[in-house]
Amino acid sequence: MHAVVVRVKVGDVERAQQALETEVVPQVSSAAGFKAAYWTRATSGGETNGLSMVIFDSEDNAQAAADRVRGMAPETVTVESVEVREVVASA
Repeated sequence: MHAVVVRVKVGDVERAQQALETEVVPQVSSAAGFKAAYWTRATSGGETNGLSMVIFDSEDNAQAAADRVRGMAPETVTVESVEVREVVASA
């Protein structure tokens, strides 16, 4: 298994949450090889940052999804980094 790890800066939290629920989650969950996903948010010093981890069945499927991330980001979100990582353990 492989994971796509994405770090973002969030502008308008409410609009970003709505876009996440109505656009991003449905697109991601229907991607080839999708297994699971988690989106997280933290606010510090007045900035809101997000980190997501989406698990896929193969490196190829993870890479294909990673290649689409920037095009999926709502306008209120700035993508800071996208990585594909091998999943080495889970619980």
